Amino acid sequence: MYEIIDAIAQQLGKPVDHVKAVLQLLEEGNTVPFIARYRKQQTGALDEDAIRLIQEEYTYQENLKARKEDVIRLIETKGKLSEELKKEILACTKLSQVEDLYRPYQEKRKTRATDAVAKGLEPLAKWILKQKSDQVIEEAKKYINEQVTTIEEAISGAKDIIAEYCSDNAKVRSRIRNSMEKYGKIQTKVKKNHKDDEKIYQMYYEYQERLKTIAPHRVMAIDRGEKEKVLQVTIDYNKEYDIQWCQQRYTRDKTGQTLDIIKEAIEDGLKRLVFPSIEREIRKELSEKAHEQAISIFSMNLERLLLQAPIKEKVVLGFDPAFRTGCKLAVVDQSGKLLKIDVIYPHPPINKKEEAMHKLVDLIATYHVNIIAIGNGTASRESESFVAECMKKYNLDIAYTIVSEAGASVYSASPLAKEEFPDLQVEQRSAISIARRIIDPLAELIKIDPQSIGVGQYQHDVASTKLKERLAFVVSKAVNRVGVNLNTASIELLKYVSGLTSATAKSIVQYREEFGKIANREELKKIPKIGNKSFQQAAGFLRIDDSEEWLDKTAVHPESYAVTKQVMQALEITETMIGSTEVKEKISSVDPVELAEQLASDTYTLKDILDAIAQPLRDFRDQYDAPLLRSDVLEISDLKIGDCLEGVVRNVVDFGAFIDIGLHEDALVHISKMSKQRIAHPSDMVSVGDILSVYIYDIDLERHKVQLALYKNES
Repeated sequence: MYEIIDAIAQQLGKPVDHVKAVLQLLEEGNTVPFIARYRKQQTGALDEDAIRLIQEEYTYQENLKARKEDVIRLIETKGKLSEELKKEILACTKLSQVEDLYRPYQEKRKTRATDAVAKGLEPLAKWILKQKSDQVIEEAKKYINEQVTTIEEAISGAKDIIAEYCSDNAKVRSRIRNSMEKYGKIQTKVKKNHKDDEKIYQMYYEYQERLKTIAPHRVMAIDRGEKEKVLQVTIDYNKEYDIQWCQQRYTRDKTGQTLDIIKEAIEDGLKRLVFPSIEREIRKELSEKAHEQAISIFSMNLERLLLQAPIKEKVVLGFDPAFRTGCKLAVVDQSGKLLKIDVIYPHPPINKKEEAMHKLVDLIATYHVNIIAIGNGTASRESESFVAECMKKYNLDIAYTIVSEAGASVYSASPLAKEEFPDLQVEQRSAISIARRIIDPLAELIKIDPQSIGVGQYQHDVASTKLKERLAFVVSKAVNRVGVNLNTASIELLKYVSGLTSATAKSIVQYREEFGKIANREELKKIPKIGNKSFQQAAGFLRIDDSEEWLDKTAVHPESYAVTKQVMQALEITETMIGSTEVKEKISSVDPVELAEQLASDTYTLKDILDAIAQPLRDFRDQYDAPLLRSDVLEISDLKIGDCLEGVVRNVVDFGAFIDIGLHEDALVHISKMSKQRIAHPSDMVSVGDILSVYIYDIDLERHKVQLALYKNES
C-alpha cells in the first residue's frame, strides 16, 4: 500500500500525504466532487481531475502489483524463478515490462519452435548456443529418428528454437522497442482499388512521419484509413543495425558453423517474430494514446459546453429550421416553461415568407420575446437570413443567436422527451430544447447522451465504455460545480449530484410530487433512500432558493453552518447585509489564516465561507461567455482578408479550433495561426463557448471556406 502511494505521488508530482488522504477518503465512500469541494484541508485542495488521476493510477498500480505476484508464482511453479529474475519483475513500472519478462515461461501456442521442441531438438539448440565447434553436423546426427529424418531438418528445428529464444528475450525486446520508438517512422501508402472517392485520406496516400512526433489525430486518421482498406501502414527503421547488435550478443566467441547457424536463426527470429510483434505493440500504444487524447479533447469540450453561462431572465423563442416540413417555433419563459408552439414556412418549396414574418412578429409581441435561438442544422443560415430580414423590416428590438443542435433530435425522440411533452411531435420538442439550451445549457444538455453531442475528434473510433466513463465524470463534475435547484431539478440532473443515484433522484422527485416543495436541506433526511452518507455527500450541492435558512441557498455545507454563523458574528455581519458592498469590503480585509485559528477551523473552509458571504448566489458559470448575440447575417462575399470579426468557438481539436463567425459553415483557425509563439495545444488558447475577436486569414470562394487567425497579420 505505502509503496503504491509513494509511486503515485512521485509519478503525479503530488505530496504523499495528499495522495494518501485522497485514497483514504475514497475508501470511506466519499465521492470525487465531495472530496474536491469539502475536504480541501486533507488533500491540499486537489481538484476533481487530480483526484480522478490518483484513483485511476491507484487501480493501475494495484493491477500491476497483482500481476507481478501472479507472474512470480507462475514462474516459481515451473521451478525456474531465480532471485535475479524476481528482482527484475518487482522493479517493473509497466505491465508491458512484466509481460516481457514472463514471455519465455508462458505456455506457448503451436509454433515452429514448439514443434521442434516436441521432436526433442531443444538440447541441440542449447548445444549450438554454447559451443564454439564446427562439429554441428556430427552433433545433429544424434537427433535423427522417426520424427526428424535428416540432418538439415534437425538443424532447421534447432534454428527455430533459437529464433524463439531471441524473440522471448526481454532485453532484446526492450532494446528493439526503444530503437523503433526513437528512430522509427510510420509510413502510409494508398492501396490499389481503394474506395476513397472523396479523397478523405489523400494526405496519407504517400506519407511518413517520426513515431516520436506524430500527432494523435493523425494516428487516428491513419488507423481509420487502414481499417477502411484505403491505406497500407508500416513502421520503417534501420532493422539491420539491431540485427547486427543481436547477432553479436548471441555469437560472442563463436566461429565456424555455429556462428553462421546462430546468425541465421537470430535474423529469422527478429524478422519473423520480434519486429512484427513490436510493431503491433507500438501501433497499439500509439492508438491507445490517440484514443486517450480524443477522450480528453471530447471531455474538455463537453465540460465547457455544459458550463456555458446561461442567459437569465429572458423569454426565448426556439427556432428549429427546416425546408419542406417548415420551421418549428417554441416560446419558453425565463424558467424554460413552454408558452407556445407554432410552425412557419418561410423557405421553398412552400415559400410562405410574408405569412411567416407576420406570425413571427406576432409571437414576439404577444410573449415579449427577448432572444431568438436558431438551431444550426439544415436551413440554419437561410433561417438566420429570414430572421435578420424580419428584424430589420419590422424594426424589432431583439437579438438572435445560433445554437448547436447536436443531440437535440436524440433528446426529442427519447422516452424522457415523450414523458415531458407527450402531445408534441419530435420536431416541436427539438425547438423547445434549442430554446432551453441558452436559458440553462447544463439542465438541458444533461438530458442527452454525451456521445451525441458533437464536440471532439474521432470520438466514434474510441472504446465506448471508456468514453462513457470519462464523459459521466465530466458531467458529474460540471453539475456539482454549478449546484442544483433541489425543487426544480429533473431526475436526469439530480442523478449526477454527488451521493445521489437514479434511485435516490427518483425518490426526491416522488417526494416533491407528494409533499410539495422541500423547505430546507434538513428535510432531505426525511426522503426515503436518503441515508446519512447520501445526505453528507449531496447536501452542499443542492440549493433551496426559498429556504428560511439562507445558507441553504449557497455552496456552504451544513456541517459548516455553525462556523459560518461564528464568522458572521466575529465580523459583525447580519443576514440582511449578505452580498452587499459593505460586506465585500469587510471580507477583503480579513486574514483567513488568522480567523481559522481563532475559530478552530481550517483555512480552506474559511475562504469558501467568506466567498459565500460575499457572493452567496454566485453562479460558477458566470466566469464564462454567454452566447454571442447577433442582429444581422453575414455572407462570405462581405468578407475580405484582414477583417476583424467576433466569433464563438464551437469545437477544439488537436490541430486547431472551429469558430462560428456567422457563415454557413464554421471557419477553422489552425494551431499555427493562434499565436506568434509556438503553443503546445489549441486548448492553451481557446475553449468551447469562448467569444473571440478573429481575423480573416484566407478566403476560398469556390469551396466556401474561410481560414482565421487570432492575431492580425501586419504584412
